[in-house]
Amino acid sequence: MGKLLAEAMKEVAPGPPEALRSSGAASGSVVLKGLWPQVQAAFWGTALFRWDINVRESAVVGAGGIGVVLDDAINLFQWDRVAIILLAVLAEVLVTRIRARLL
Repeated sequence: MGKLLAEAMKEVAPGPPEALRSSGAASGSVVLKGLWPQVQAAFWGTALFRWDINVRESAVVGAGGIGVVLDDAINLFQWDRVAIILLAVLAEVLVTRIRARLL
């Protein structure tokens, strides 16, 4: 994540941050008003993509993670836990669709 964000920051247009610095803005304002608007799409795209990958990998039953918890809950007839786990996976799918629309 850090490397991808650093690469996005390298591609920032120098005009807005430079204008803010020359007008006497504080360094926090330069970051929030000059850099962040140009980098936020790359940041959120990467963050949602990594979250999507992590949830999908953890949902595999044989590899541990959410899949094992789901399998155990089904085997023990704990339907309330099954519902919560399935809602978490559904939320992940919805975030994937939101990410696709943002990019």
